[in-house]
Amino acid sequence: MLVERIWTANALRNFNYLIACPDTGEALAIDPLDHEKTLATARVKGWQITQILNTHEHHDHTGGNAAVVAATGAKVIAHHRAAGRIPGVDRGVKAGDVIKVGKHVELECMDTPGHTLCHICLRSHTEQPALFSGDTLFNAGAGNVHNGGDVNDLYATFADQLARLPGNTRVYPGHDYIENNLKFTLSREPGNEAAAALLPQVSGHDPAQAKVTTLDEEKRFNTFMRLDSPGVIARLREDFPDLPEKPDAKTVFSKLRELRNKW
Repeated sequence: MLVERIWTANALRNFNYLIACPDTGEALAIDPLDHEKTLATARVKGWQITQILNTHEHHDHTGGNAAVVAATGAKVIAHHRAAGRIPGVDRGVKAGDVIKVGKHVELECMDTPGHTLCHICLRSHTEQPALFSGDTLFNAGAGNVHNGGDVNDLYATFADQLARLPGNTRVYPGHDYIENNLKFTLSREPGNEAAAALLPQVSGHDPAQAKVTTLDEEKRFNTFMRLDSPGVIARLREDFPDLPEKPDAKTVFSKLRELRNKW
């Protein structure tokens, strides 16, 4: 499996992706908002885009579909309940469905509601597993639930699905927010050594060369995956004095998301 991350350099800091089969050169485009860069990258690599996967329905992930389809004839894939929200969907997928790219690349669809209720993440079953997480899991952060989402669903996605994936899974999110997310982590858990060590490395970095984290690393510096940390809970109680003595993980997650919304 070949992975090409495309930095759009737009105001929303989107990443687009191409996943290609090394044997056939067939490629899947994930959320190709910047259709010009996506098509140019495929052309330089000698790849043929045959499929598009939209992780969810927001325009900054679907806005390039029409141009890529016009140029390549690619088929559009999305959550099976997103067809009414995304024009031109050719295939609706559910949890466990597999997207095949070329001869050997297989990507499993995960139904991951939260950021929106029709959100798909993709996981690869490769020796070095990968997760294409859209706007669900960011490097050092979690998606918001402002536009059609639900924080309880987002928590369940983190706890019941993402946290159970192999620790060496590489994380490929839909946006570059790592610097700001690490600053939020340190505002919540000032003693987090992993976040403190990483922040200088990514401050003012070139997102085109951004670090690719693993889930094991995320569990060390992503506040939304550190819900049982005594430091996180103690700091949270300063903002929410009525927090129970031993708050459940969902409560901690929800309160952190509430604070991140305003941060």
